[in-house]
Amino acid sequence: MWSWNPSASLKSALQNTHYLGPQCIMTVINTSHVEVSTFFLVGMPGLEYAHIWISIPICSVYVLALLGNCTILFVIKTEPSLHEPMYYFLSMLALSDLGLSLSSLPTMLRIFLFNAPGISANACFAQEFFIHGFTALEFSVLLIMSFDRFLAIHNPLRYSSILTTVRVVKIGIVLSFKSFLLVLPFPLTLRKLKYCQKSQLSHSYCLHQDVMKLACSDNQIDVIYGFFGALCLMVDFMLIAVSYFLILKTVLGIASQKEQLKALDTCVSHICAVVIFYVPIISLAIVHRFARHVSPLFQVLMANVLLLVPPLMNPTVYCVKTRQIRVRVVAKLCQKQI
Repeated sequence: MWSWNPSASLKSALQNTHYLGPQCIMTVINTSHVEVSTFFLVGMPGLEYAHIWISIPICSVYVLALLGNCTILFVIKTEPSLHEPMYYFLSMLALSDLGLSLSSLPTMLRIFLFNAPGISANACFAQEFFIHGFTALEFSVLLIMSFDRFLAIHNPLRYSSILTTVRVVKIGIVLSFKSFLLVLPFPLTLRKLKYCQKSQLSHSYCLHQDVMKLACSDNQIDVIYGFFGALCLMVDFMLIAVSYFLILKTVLGIASQKEQLKALDTCVSHICAVVIFYVPIISLAIVHRFARHVSPLFQVLMANVLLLVPPLMNPTVYCVKTRQIRVRVVAKLCQKQI
């Protein structure tokens, strides 16, 4: 009967190491410590054979989102009657949507059109910086738009004197600086981490928390700062809720029911934008936190909805619900046809 002697096997292995050579031995020993320089994104798990067909609706959404937001910016810029604080803030929202779309577009097109999921570490860090930066900017813009609506309803007579063009520009600069400064440590701390063996990400684009999980070195600082960044963004959401509580309180103090409905109607577009933006983010966070055994395909779909839907729906909602913009857009289109 055959039997295995561990001591003899170990002795034999040690005696035969001279055939491998010292360089090969060191390679075997250090295999688990080889640093990863390329990450791999995912398309639709289990549907790789249909990526070329999936790319059609994705490309269509991107084209419509870019076209819609560029139209909003063009109409506001060329129409003097829209040079008001509300529309300036809408321009900021359109710019943040454009930034989100352009930040995620390259990798998604490479995956679905060319089956090229690989992305260098530096490119991945840069992409997650811009995605998180424009996401934080959209949080801030939605917050300041809620304050804008409160001010317009609560004190309409002083609205124009308080929110002057100069102040709106200053607010835009401060919001942009604050948003990108908040996420600036993300790529810097990720660069200091070491990535061994694991290189497969969970989405079609790079996110801080997704890349951070692949690190084989201590990432406690990234975890703490990531929690701090998420907390700052949730504070924005709470302030939006507070502003709408104040709006509702002000509206209920209006005697005429017709005036109440008219005041609330000016907030409908912004409420839709908040819902469109926050629901996918909260849903994805819940999935990552509590539904860890959910299908990877569902997680990828949720993550793609997060970046595809808001840039597409925001200009649509504002064009449909805001009469001033809708009239100007239709006039521009009719003028071009003539």
